[in-house]
Amino acid sequence: MISNVNYKAAGNTEQVNTSPAAAGEVNAIEMLSVEKVYPNGTRALRPVDLKIKEGEFVTLLGPSGCGKSTLLKMIAGLEDTSDGRLLLWKKPVDQIEETGHSLSFVFQEASLMPWHSVRKNVSMALELDNIPSKEAKPRIDKALKLVGLDRFADALPRELSGGMQMRVSIARGLVVNPDLLLMDEPFGALDEITRFRLDSDLLDLWRDNGLTVVFVTHSIHEAVFLSQRVIVMAARPGRVVADIKIDEPFPRKSEFRMTQRFSEYAMQLHEYLMDAAAEEDQF
Repeated sequence: MISNVNYKAAGNTEQVNTSPAAAGEVNAIEMLSVEKVYPNGTRALRPVDLKIKEGEFVTLLGPSGCGKSTLLKMIAGLEDTSDGRLLLWKKPVDQIEETGHSLSFVFQEASLMPWHSVRKNVSMALELDNIPSKEAKPRIDKALKLVGLDRFADALPRELSGGMQMRVSIARGLVVNPDLLLMDEPFGALDEITRFRLDSDLLDLWRDNGLTVVFVTHSIHEAVFLSQRVIVMAARPGRVVADIKIDEPFPRKSEFRMTQRFSEYAMQLHEYLMDAAAEEDQF
């Protein structure tokens, strides 16, 4: 499933690194003591304070139940906050249209309409916004080319591999020309080779289109490869335990995964996750 929302923490951090973006750049996202408590009393998220700059690639990393997806959905306006303030370009989430920016949300499953072609599946995001077909066609063509599926526009989902189906989902997110792309474990069900390839393609899309990306994953190695910053989260209740800068240049090639630096980042993230798991019984 993909939702194209086309609107035109002091957290418990053990280590906080500043954004790699230069001081003075615009914050795309600001979370000010944002928390989530469900009506049954379950505390999904302790207060989170977090800022994400325009153009950053930030990953939320943590175990199931730590609130990663909840936090992402609150940014998208798909979940309400229980307390605190969540701002997109200095405006509340439901007022993003006033900022002149837009966002898209890519879920874990592609959820394509099996009876529609690739082109038709991508066009649905524009139909929801009543975009005329004359304007929609070049945007669809561009989105499919960006994800390498321009030759498969007339194919049906059953004719595509799992990785290609996720590319359609990403194209559906890109076709609305978002400034902010929210991705909830989009490659989690794919084999490792396909996942590596899509990770690299996603970085190219991010850099070439100047996107701000917030990406959710369980994978330490995926987080290291993709991110400028990794927000490490722990469960029971969900909370931020570290904000780690991945200070490595782009573009990142597959060889980066074999380097000592990659291993050191992965070990650092692993240690934060293990320390947080050991503390869960205290909450």
